[in-house]
Amino acid sequence: MKIAFVVQRYGLDVIGGAEMISRQIATHLSRYHTIEVITTCAKDYVTWNNEYPEGTEQVDGITVRRFRNDYPRNLERFGKLSDMLSKSHSREDELEWMKTQGPYSTGLLEFLERNKQSYDMVVFFTYLYCTTYFGLPIVRDRSVLVPTAHDEPWIHMPLFDEVFHLPKGFMYLTEEEERFVNQRFRNRHVPSAVVGVGIDEVKDPDAVRFREKYEIGEKFILYRGRIDTFKGCPELVKYFQRYKRRAVSDLKLVLDGPLIMEAPDDRDIVCPGPLNRTDTFDALCASELTVMPSRLESLSLATLEGWKLGKPALVNGHSAVLRGHCLRSNGGLYYRNYDEFAECLDLLTSDPQLARQLGENGRKYVAENYSWNVVEKKYLSFLDQVSAMMQKPD
Repeated sequence: MKIAFVVQRYGLDVIGGAEMISRQIATHLSRYHTIEVITTCAKDYVTWNNEYPEGTEQVDGITVRRFRNDYPRNLERFGKLSDMLSKSHSREDELEWMKTQGPYSTGLLEFLERNKQSYDMVVFFTYLYCTTYFGLPIVRDRSVLVPTAHDEPWIHMPLFDEVFHLPKGFMYLTEEEERFVNQRFRNRHVPSAVVGVGIDEVKDPDAVRFREKYEIGEKFILYRGRIDTFKGCPELVKYFQRYKRRAVSDLKLVLDGPLIMEAPDDRDIVCPGPLNRTDTFDALCASELTVMPSRLESLSLATLEGWKLGKPALVNGHSAVLRGHCLRSNGGLYYRNYDEFAECLDLLTSDPQLARQLGENGRKYVAENYSWNVVEKKYLSFLDQVSAMMQKPD
């Protein structure tokens, strides 16, 4: 089949969960189908500025078609509209919020309209942005949505009610995501599959190399992802600082990712990133455990990659996805307040045997559910199922 992937940003230097997933899936499925990517010229999800040149290029052997965004995001206006949505508002207000959020590209939408018959299937990644909201209805008769959804304020807007009934199929990252979407939109009748994403093999990670390069001799726990409020980082920093005030320990917290919020002024908290992939896996190898403070996760690649290297996880128990990962894998502990955070951190850093066993459980969980051969089979099987369904006469 000839399949188009539609995603808001795409590139080797784009950092973001859904964007990285779309790139990995495109690369792996290109061995079986002809894959093209339809995206914008944006690199930064905060501004949507047109940083990539418009036009067609090859990225890892995949044809990528980029279209300019009509305008950057007006952060002040977007903030005011976001605040307004918590009060009484109209559908027109929600539409304005969506267009202000972006990325809105007339060229991308016009291309979909002109070329929709050229693709056997069009797969949209992430429900939240303009590329999906305005693009999916254009190709609804051949569309599949990978929603990367979680329980956040925006998904409860009536604006999205129709979107989650348009696709011919859904591909979810976790069981918790599927359950939540079915409960929110009552769309269980639409064909779906929990497919996840593959976790790449890691070549020769070196803990000593990381420690020498970044001059970190102490034990540390590792957070990976955007360092911002929406990922729960301020709470993590507060909890860790409180823990350090009462614990006799040289433990440090390493934050690996783009810094969106103000950097913590604390010698026990290190922000060396965003690290390249080699340094990231070296850091994982050197760490005691991974920590994920986000309440809004649809998968958490960072947690799965930590398990790939046998590292136990400490995660926010308010996230159904993260809690579900820990319960199914028995590969980590979860917390819902500071006292639980401190108790779990004490357990994981003071009992090496427990930490090793949890890490090994996590390693097995990833091998059984998130190896690429498993994930590829799930994707190919479901796309074939949707294709066969589209061939049947109404």
